[in-house]
Amino acid sequence: MSRRICIPLLVTALLLWLSGVEALQAGAAKQLEIFSWWTAGGEAEGLNALFSVYKKKYPDVEIMNAAVAGGAGAAAKAVLKTRMQGGNPPDSFQVHGGAELIETWVKTGFMEPITSLAQTEGWLKVIPKDLVEMVSYQGQVYAIPANVHRGNVLWYNKRIFDQNNLKPPATWDDFFKVAETLKGKGITPLSLGDKLKWEAAHLFEDILLATLGPEGYNGLWTGKTSWTGSGVKRALETFAKALQYVNSDHAALVWDQAAQMLIDGKAAMNVMGDWVAGYFTAKGWKPNVDYGFLPAPGTKGSFVIVTDTFGLPKKAPHREQALNWLRIVGSKEGQEAFNPKKGSICARTDCDKAKFDVYLQSSMADFARDKLVPSEVHGSAAPETFATEFNDILNVFVTRRDVGAAQKALQEACVRAKMCK
Repeated sequence: MSRRICIPLLVTALLLWLSGVEALQAGAAKQLEIFSWWTAGGEAEGLNALFSVYKKKYPDVEIMNAAVAGGAGAAAKAVLKTRMQGGNPPDSFQVHGGAELIETWVKTGFMEPITSLAQTEGWLKVIPKDLVEMVSYQGQVYAIPANVHRGNVLWYNKRIFDQNNLKPPATWDDFFKVAETLKGKGITPLSLGDKLKWEAAHLFEDILLATLGPEGYNGLWTGKTSWTGSGVKRALETFAKALQYVNSDHAALVWDQAAQMLIDGKAAMNVMGDWVAGYFTAKGWKPNVDYGFLPAPGTKGSFVIVTDTFGLPKKAPHREQALNWLRIVGSKEGQEAFNPKKGSICARTDCDKAKFDVYLQSSMADFARDKLVPSEVHGSAAPETFATEFNDILNVFVTRRDVGAAQKALQEACVRAKMCK
């Protein structure tokens, strides 16, 4: 075959091959991988509601739900750390605003700032300054808050309280009186599921706030309040006394199983964040009908913030889809679809209150007027290294009830985390 014939045939073949590649690329499905630990009840329903809003706007995108089960992300965070450090990030992932986001992922260089997106989408005009600060570092915004949870809530079975003519306790002194009455009637006063450790630490966090007040509580994370002082001692003593009224199988249960005990009538009260409201909703339980609620004993006037956020990892495999995901998460439509099912309120201030139930409307009102304090257990107040030690120390305390040893261990953990001297 002559060179004149061969060259045109090669060019034609190359052009055909290139056009085939373009056709394959055009036909390839766009993808979006979202990593979270939302697998139970209202959490999963809320996430699916967000997915539905995204699919409505971007129908050609295949969403990969990479959720890893485990309350408060105990298992998910370990998986995420392996992926991020191995150079295999998801397109976006759930992370608590505050220290968990900033210390773990931003300062270590794993995240892209999304300040320009926050500005163009108008988020900075409708999200409170306190929340913006929780997702910012050195003047740059790194994540969009999807919601606001309240960490300090007492939930109670209305039927049990009504049948026994009991008033829900506003203080820990009130709690112990009510608990004695319930215990005398053969009813477990307080449900607890601390299999993953953080649940007991969550209860203690609320007791710390009740004992120290907002200023003293906040001082724990800056070194102004001593872990070896009389305030923490009183809080540990109160915690030890409260543990006398929990279910005997608490170490075998997790948070949602503890909440289920109220539904089943096996316990009267539970202290937990308001993701419990989402769980109750998913189970058909209604506020002020089946269950009641009020601030955790002694914490009225304070609002423990827990906020779930999403950001943009460096080298996100599907960056365009990830940015569109953040647009949906930060949008009014997205937050109104997600939060009523999740059992949380919008991070935005312009959501339609009529879309939320009685409990969530009350949470909105308290959020607007109460003293806001960050949650340590849920990643906002202190570095993750301290949070891990905090959970371990409280887990040991649940068994041994040694106040002095716990105080000493907490102080040493605070020093190691460079929060205390």
